Amino acid sequence: MSMSGAGREQGARARALAVLRVRSRALAVALLPAAAAVILLAGGSTGHLTGPGWDLARRIVTPLAVLVLLLAAGIALVVARARPAVSPTVPIAEEAAPDLYRMVRDLADRLGVPAPSAIALTPDCDSWLEDRTHPAHAPPPPEDHGDVAHAGRPSRRAAAAPVLVIGSPFLWWMRVAELRALLAPVVAGTGPSAHPDIAAARRFVRGLDAAVAVTSAPDRGPVFRAVLAGVGRVARLLLHGSRVHAAEMERGVAAAAAERAKAVDYGLRIVAQEQVGLAYAGWDRLLTRVALPAWRMGRWPARLNAGVVAALTELSRRDRLAEGFASRLGERPACDLLEEPGAVDEATSLLAARLFHGGPAETGPDWSPVHWGDYPEEVVDRKWRTDAARLHRILDALRVPPADEETQAPDGPT
Repeated sequence: MSMSGAGREQGARARALAVLRVRSRALAVALLPAAAAVILLAGGSTGHLTGPGWDLARRIVTPLAVLVLLLAAGIALVVARARPAVSPTVPIAEEAAPDLYRMVRDLADRLGVPAPSAIALTPDCDSWLEDRTHPAHAPPPPEDHGDVAHAGRPSRRAAAAPVLVIGSPFLWWMRVAELRALLAPVVAGTGPSAHPDIAAARRFVRGLDAAVAVTSAPDRGPVFRAVLAGVGRVARLLLHGSRVHAAEMERGVAAAAAERAKAVDYGLRIVAQEQVGLAYAGWDRLLTRVALPAWRMGRWPARLNAGVVAALTELSRRDRLAEGFASRLGERPACDLLEEPGAVDEATSLLAARLFHGGPAETGPDWSPVHWGDYPEEVVDRKWRTDAARLHRILDALRVPPADEETQAPDGPT
């Protein structure tokens, strides 16, 4: 890594230490009454701090110290037990995508960083690293996504690395070389993530954020809500004190990862960025124009990623502005890195329906998949028939005569 990249990583570590200093100050404040009580009790037992004033101080400070310690222990327990938010994804086991795991590990070796502990897909045009090493995630309950195999319990060595989350439209539309270039800055972020100070600062901030979410839950009793309200105020105060440092730490980590990734496929990454915008536009249009009508009818398209590839391929072949994209279609698509791309596509399509429309997580009588071959008959034709029936009901309510009756009326209005 270059000197500028090393400097950015050092800056990120300095910001992480600033976040940890906020935690240390909070711990010092919690221990201060206990330290004062210990001094007063020790002085009284040795005969140095005697008299009515010192006895009164002992009677006031000792219960106060116990109360503060109990409150601090309660806040620490809530922060430790709170489950940080985890993005809904489709886990991909290594046996379900050995070539993809091999490509990511090779990329991590070229970058000189630890490999991600696992790979998951998200139905969105984005990719990131997600830390799932919090004790509350030991292990997270797996989601049912059909025939897609789930990753097993990670090893102790792999548990320290974050999970690589890849946008499913990228995996289907990108070529293998383009995806590798696009993931290089993301995978490079595992280097700073392995630093103990940065990892500790992230756990602290994510624990506070999860504690605030827990204290804001409405389904609590009045007494419990009152207790959690105090915990929430303390957690928000600590978050406010560490927000700026945490944001600058993440900027430094991202900048260091981008600088490190310049040594791997930098020229190809510029070309791949053009495909990001094209994939995002196609994905957004597919969801709003094609998937949404089906979702409203209780059907969910089972091959959304294949559908966006078909639409963008047709665009590349008929649009003169996209003639440069057509030559890349002969290269190997990144979805070939999966053993069963159809099953993975179906799982991500169901997750997309659940995230973007609120559909159920499992198929049922009123929530069934539809394939593209059946889409015109089962969705388009039903939509037209439904709209026509609605129009007829409106015309009947307005008492508008049919067109043939209007032509037969000699003196009727036109």
